[in-house]
Amino acid sequence: MNILITGGAGFMGANLVRRCLAEGNVSVTVMDSLDPRFLSTMDALRDVESSIRFIEGDLRDDALLVEAVMGQDAIINCAAQTSHTLSMQDPVLDAQINCIATLKLLEAVRRHNPEATVVYTSTSSVIGQHAGGVIDEDTPERPTDIYSANNLGAEKYHQIYHEAHDLTTVCLRFANLYGPFGKRDPQFGFVNYFIGCAAAGEEIVIFGDGAQIRNVMYVEDACDILLQAARDPRLAGTIYFATGDEHCSILQVAERIVSVFERGQVRHVNWPDQRRRIEIGNVRISSERLRSLTGWRPRYDLAAGLQRTREIIKAATPGGAR
Repeated sequence: MNILITGGAGFMGANLVRRCLAEGNVSVTVMDSLDPRFLSTMDALRDVESSIRFIEGDLRDDALLVEAVMGQDAIINCAAQTSHTLSMQDPVLDAQINCIATLKLLEAVRRHNPEATVVYTSTSSVIGQHAGGVIDEDTPERPTDIYSANNLGAEKYHQIYHEAHDLTTVCLRFANLYGPFGKRDPQFGFVNYFIGCAAAGEEIVIFGDGAQIRNVMYVEDACDILLQAARDPRLAGTIYFATGDEHCSILQVAERIVSVFERGQVRHVNWPDQRRRIEIGNVRISSERLRSLTGWRPRYDLAAGLQRTREIIKAATPGGAR
């Protein structure tokens, strides 16, 4: 099976590359712009670089995109601008990457490889603020920031290309993934940022009391369902939540990280105004629809996922530092 992973040098992409290579019968092509604005480098792929085909380039490059999609059985699109705050500061950039580039990818597949399956990695934050109860695929979307709104638009593009052009497309909504190769930057996912702080023995800073509830999931569980979705025709044309079993407060996540890594400490600060304005409150999500259809379930709880993350970070650190 030939798989193209766009954004393959990023957090999810780098983990997905390893998951695909572990299959043994998968040929992996990675396309990534290595844009320093998104902390993208080849560092996360150094140990597997010889086992993949790497294309350095942007999804907005039409000629390069055609070269990348040709001959692929599946395209898993992990390329994105994923910062909520940056999307508010530079909404046009976010739209170019998360909307225009997505359309260019779908057009390249439609014109040059229409038999390929396209899997899009979306976000649970397309729902936005929710009055209460459990979120599922029937919950109305009311995004509160540009990043989430553009992901919602990209989901609709995939559905339209399935209905209007017969492309096999699948959209999976993830929430608060964490694990190895995460970005230690508060703009790109709070769990990985907390992990990076704890691993360095530094403070974990929480806005307010940290009581808001979030769904969390270890990234290897996300990779499992992404690869499964690339092979399962029953999922074509649909959007599913693919989320973990655990719902924890942000404070609980931080305290668990400190406990597992045995380093760092938690400090509370007041909410910055912009972050307060786009905060979505408590979130409880069900992915039962996807699980019932596919049989997929996460294999790791928070404690096990954090422990595995610590072990991988330790093994990759020179001298085996903590």
